[in-house]
Amino acid sequence: MRDYEEVTAFLGEWGPFQRLVFFLLSASIIPNGFNGMSVVFLAGTPEHRCRVPDSANLSLAWRNHSAPTVLLDGRELPHRCRRYRLAALANFSALGLEPGRDVDLDGLEQESCLDGWDFSRDVYETTIVTEWNLVCEDDWKTPLTTSLFFVGVLVGSFVSGQLSDRFGRKNVLFATMAVQTGFSFLQIFSISWEMFTVLFVIVGMGQISNYVVAFILGAEILGKSVRIIFSTLGVCTFFAVGYMVLPVFAYFIRDWRMLLLALTVPGVLCVPLWWFIPESPRWLISQRRFNEAEEIIQKAARMNKVAAPAVIFDPVEELTSLKQQKVYILDLFRTRNIATITIMSLLLWMLTSVGYFALSLNVPNLHGDAYLNCFLSALIEVPAYVTAWLLLRTLPRRYIIAGVLFWGGGVLLLIQVVPAEYSFLTIGLVMLGKFGVTAAFSMLYVFTAELYPTLVRNMAVGLTSMASRVGSIVAPYFVYLGAYYRVLPYIVMGSLTVLIGILTLFFPESFGVPLPETLEQMQRVKGFRCCRKSRDSVEREEVPKVRITAF
Repeated sequence: MRDYEEVTAFLGEWGPFQRLVFFLLSASIIPNGFNGMSVVFLAGTPEHRCRVPDSANLSLAWRNHSAPTVLLDGRELPHRCRRYRLAALANFSALGLEPGRDVDLDGLEQESCLDGWDFSRDVYETTIVTEWNLVCEDDWKTPLTTSLFFVGVLVGSFVSGQLSDRFGRKNVLFATMAVQTGFSFLQIFSISWEMFTVLFVIVGMGQISNYVVAFILGAEILGKSVRIIFSTLGVCTFFAVGYMVLPVFAYFIRDWRMLLLALTVPGVLCVPLWWFIPESPRWLISQRRFNEAEEIIQKAARMNKVAAPAVIFDPVEELTSLKQQKVYILDLFRTRNIATITIMSLLLWMLTSVGYFALSLNVPNLHGDAYLNCFLSALIEVPAYVTAWLLLRTLPRRYIIAGVLFWGGGVLLLIQVVPAEYSFLTIGLVMLGKFGVTAAFSMLYVFTAELYPTLVRNMAVGLTSMASRVGSIVAPYFVYLGAYYRVLPYIVMGSLTVLIGILTLFFPESFGVPLPETLEQMQRVKGFRCCRKSRDSVEREEVPKVRITAF
């Protein structure tokens, strides 16, 4: 199509129309914040120990000592998955013997929790863990639930772009919002862990599709100067607002079914936005629906109180300019240089995503109040997004991304030297690490879009974004490492974050460099032998030069 920015320049950059689209699309992202992280409280695991039934006929002393003790984080606690054999304890109790004084507890035979578990209600009233006993030999189901949610996110990110290209941005936006809200509501009536998890996968598909389509719709409607703010301070900050709302809801609603019901209400409140958010004129033009596109622009001109040309889009000119060269995903691996940039980008996105989601999901395992920790984890994202936006405006990309990754990974590695009794210091370091990883994560969209030419830019961002979903799938198992050693997740995450920060230094620099239009114009990676000039002539393939204007 013709240069859309020039054709619609008469609208201005920040009129009432643009402000309406900016804030309504950003507001539609708020439910994504608490739906994406709701598993933190829905699947919270409270303190628990083996249940001792009343029929065991044990004295109070033997009930209190029915489980062997284990040392956990410097504290002696009852074993969560083992107890002394109740038949033996009943005999000792009947004889009037006392544990520890008359009977050596270390020599007693042990058994599993045959009668279930008693769960502490100090933090959670109910969760899916207490509902279906997802502990001990079934504790693997909890991280699997989270991972399968992110599998849904991966599938949703794969299909959402294709669906929005086929059926329209607005239609898919509200359809996926309905999927997210509707299937979240159905989860309330889950009768088993399997049912809950299957529905959760579908919620994940709707959750990311809503986010991606809102991002695309805003990027296509808003002007260039506003688009950068929308992609960083708009959708990202409103996502953080939704994330901050989650612990507030969870603090006052401790039952998981009622909490899930409360979290579905904001999704219903988004329904009236249908009458205020327009379809993308760019998409309508690509579908040859010129009259509808012109009607939206004319309405925008009236809202902005500016005069619009009598004819904005000439069907003859637009049809001529819509012809584009086809590209395929293998073009991202056409030469060794391009393949190296693509593989490095996939690793960068995936490992940064691991750090972000693992830190977000691990907040209940921190010392102190789980609700306050979750709120702080969400709150720290706001200055991270603001910092990312300010840095992107003035400094080289690869250096600032590497810098915030070094910062995030470095402070996470410091956690292992903090004594267990200084929990406040550990929490502070976790939040500083989250700040660095979040800032890096928010810069990746801009950085990747600047590295690749117009012809394959959307494809490259889509592929690397899918790599980040793979990172989110494995992130719950990084959290799971904490069951073996408290600081092990931070050691692994910190090391990987520092390593990916080092890798970032080998990327070409995109700041202040014109956006490439063809694959031949892509810059070369730094420091790799494969990119020396002597090999350029061997590896470079002829790519037809075409002039494409990005949507």
